[in-house]
Amino acid sequence: MKHFFIIAGGKIEDAFAIEVLKGFAEKTVIAADSGMEFLRRNEIVPQVIIGDFDSVSKETLEWFQKKEGIVWHRLNPQKDDTDTEFALRLAISMGAECITVLGGTGSRLDHVLGNIELLGIGLELGVEIELLDANNRIRMTDNGMVLKKEEQFGKYVSLIPYTAQVEHLYLAGFKYPLADYCLKGFCSIGVSNEITEEQAEITFENGILIVIESRDDAAMADES
Repeated sequence: MKHFFIIAGGKIEDAFAIEVLKGFAEKTVIAADSGMEFLRRNEIVPQVIIGDFDSVSKETLEWFQKKEGIVWHRLNPQKDDTDTEFALRLAISMGAECITVLGGTGSRLDHVLGNIELLGIGLELGVEIELLDANNRIRMTDNGMVLKKEEQFGKYVSLIPYTAQVEHLYLAGFKYPLADYCLKGFCSIGVSNEITEEQAEITFENGILIVIESRDDAAMADES
């Protein structure tokens, strides 16, 4: 499976991100605009750089310009889509089958919500896309999901309806199971569930779910 990493300009905890990147021997790294700052700090050279570079320091730009073998895509600052969306679509055009976005979350909630919206590109084009930070893995599904306890990212699993409702929802292997439930928007019943069996299953008909696996800072410290 061709795995791509997009390094965006949101919050990145360096130690966590470096560990994630080290876990994939075969990968393609795309720097999206100010995601270049993280890469420069850690002396990581991506295969591709894309952006309008309006939020990148002069020193960082010059550092990368001295590196050989990088493919550059300079965007017009007056554009409709974000640098992250351009990077996602570029990765897919390059044959990506799975994309992990680091730096796609942080204090700018407009960017966070916008990046969650971009997960839908994966549903449209048949590509697995996830937003990943030290505390959360965020994915989107329109046909259910199987979560294995030994592979779970964090203690909690939250299900947020992206569409007005998600019909005939079944949850098996969770602390709080559901059967033939209609999960509607504007409620929090899907928040902070937990996997109790070796394998948990999410099945439903008609709708789209945002699936968030999360962990507290203390739990993260215990694992490190």
